[in-house]
Amino acid sequence: MKKQLFNVSILCLVMLFSGASSAHHSFAAEFDVNRPIEITGQVVKVQWINPHAWIHVEVVNSEGNEIWKIEGGTPNTLFRRGITRNTLPIGTKIVVRGYQVKGGGYTANGREITLENGNKLFVGTSGVGAPDDGAGKSK
Repeated sequence: MKKQLFNVSILCLVMLFSGASSAHHSFAAEFDVNRPIEITGQVVKVQWINPHAWIHVEVVNSEGNEIWKIEGGTPNTLFRRGITRNTLPIGTKIVVRGYQVKGGGYTANGREITLENGNKLFVGTSGVGAPDDGAGKSK
């Protein structure tokens, strides 16, 4: 009986943690370090959700309008950096630097957002895009 209870307990733990571990991704699994982007546009939507906050930016260019989805860090991480869901109201003009999703498209992992007044917000996640990754530094 004890062995059966132990086996059921182990099975429950495996099932519990297997979904959580596969739900999150590494930077390299989704984004391409060789596809840096810099876009300028207006915030049209902010999603303050786990595991990552998302900022939707409308970019107007000669080909028309594009809506870019920019992945940021976790809401908790951004909050600890002084960024809240109210930091980027709808209509705010921003410049976003980051890395485009593999395969192209209008999705990117944000590294840095520059506001109209010149203030910069680090919104990146750990790994490539983190402040100490060397991006933007001259050699």
